[in-house]
Amino acid sequence: MSQRKIGYARGAFDLFHVGHVNLLRRARAACDYLVVGVVPDETLTARKGMRPVVPLGERVDIVRSMRFVDEVVVDASDDVMETWRQVGFTHFFKGDDWRGTEKGQALEATLSQVGVEVVYFPYTTTTSSTGLRRALDMLG
Repeated sequence: MSQRKIGYARGAFDLFHVGHVNLLRRARAACDYLVVGVVPDETLTARKGMRPVVPLGERVDIVRSMRFVDEVVVDASDDVMETWRQVGFTHFFKGDDWRGTEKGQALEATLSQVGVEVVYFPYTTTTSSTGLRRALDMLG
């Protein structure tokens, strides 16, 4: 009997765009059940030095409304193993901009200890939250 594939994708999902849709669609196609972690405002501010444009509650509602998503959690943890203990995922999904990087290799090494596979999907280069933020800044 094969193991049920529980997928996990984590992100800010600020200024929700086609890159987010692509990631979630691909993630859901690669697993039986998809859990999405949405990073809270405070965590994003601490990590990236800027507050998200769309507040946490709205970002959670947007992600939850996607038909590809089975469950949404707020993920404030910097410890992927803590998240794994809480969610129990078997597959962790990331954009391929992480593949081969120091962060990506560390993530793979950590999760391989508990049998979790890190799966990379093509990063959507045409649209990004950073690019959208820059365009909005030019308008304002």
